Amino acid sequence: MPHIVVIGGGFAGVWSAASAAQVRHSTGAELRITLIAPNSDLVLRPRLYEADPGRATVALDRIVKPIDVEHVRASVRRIDVARRRVTTDDGRDIDYDRLVLASGSRLIRPELPGADRLFDIDTLDGAQRLQAHLGERPGFHAMVVGAGFTGLELATELASRGRVLLVDRATDVGPELGAGPRPQILMALDELGIACRLGVTVTEVGDGFAALSDGSRIDTDAVVWTAGLQASPLTLQIPGPRDHLGRLEVDEWLRVTDDVFAAGDTAAARIDPDHSTVQSCQYAVPLGKTAGHNAAADLLGLAALPFAPDPYVTCLDLGAAGAVLAEGWDRRVQASGSEGKKIKEYIMQLIHPPVDDADAILSAAREIRGREV
Repeated sequence: MPHIVVIGGGFAGVWSAASAAQVRHSTGAELRITLIAPNSDLVLRPRLYEADPGRATVALDRIVKPIDVEHVRASVRRIDVARRRVTTDDGRDIDYDRLVLASGSRLIRPELPGADRLFDIDTLDGAQRLQAHLGERPGFHAMVVGAGFTGLELATELASRGRVLLVDRATDVGPELGAGPRPQILMALDELGIACRLGVTVTEVGDGFAALSDGSRIDTDAVVWTAGLQASPLTLQIPGPRDHLGRLEVDEWLRVTDDVFAAGDTAAARIDPDHSTVQSCQYAVPLGKTAGHNAAADLLGLAALPFAPDPYVTCLDLGAAGAVLAEGWDRRVQASGSEGKKIKEYIMQLIHPPVDDADAILSAAREIRGREV
């Protein structure tokens, strides 16, 4: 029986497996699908900045079991493309006919004195460790390093419970978010009493303090590092060109080699001649659905789908100051404040996959960019 192996239990991996299962269901074909992921839960990573990160999980078995996808709880240690085989960290060899690499990304951790004292919200364990630490300190002082999407959402959430200093080596807040939403962001930071130190970075983390590159020393209860993501190192085991984030370059069908597809934060997929996908849930879901569909279609002799995501949007939570929604690569602001907050809350609910219902899961897997396939 043909076998599709999906590596990764995040959005891209789960939707790759579900989309392949949908193709199997619609054709009545025999097709084995295996999802390899060490975790028992799908972690809703975009929600890890919230006060209760434990709510940002969905049990994987509630998604994959109803659609007859096998979940192997392990990490992948080796990918042998020539033999079409993956080896897990517990020594299992699993052969595949088609592979979808959706092993995600990880935070780029700095090398500096006291780096082991840094907190992060890159993983569920990291987010829970931070919340447990700060939860014991009423009126805490926190330093958030990185004034990008994640850093801004975390800083504005923490500001409701303590004092926050936002630090970035860039000279503007949210440089990758562009100038469009910056006025709304700056107003929110001012409203929430969040101080900013720009053009500097952290050089040392000590017991109750952090040193900055300008020579200053800041007393703080926690230093949270949010700056920079890099694609999973498993991409290094797949032949092919990569971008500056370590992501594998894929064609319009998300193929890397004849037998390997990539999705989510491991894939550098072109959207237009000037833009590639960014590492986000917005792209992980359609990348996963497209890659899973095409892996199954390739085995079953069906037509492949080109990757065609929805237009790019940014919806940034700004805590008690609301949220800001921007559209397009020039990030034209469409909503802010309480109106933006309602949209953000809707999006955070929308990312939850259906559970326990095979028909609902397969129906959701069939929807790519508002169309059914």
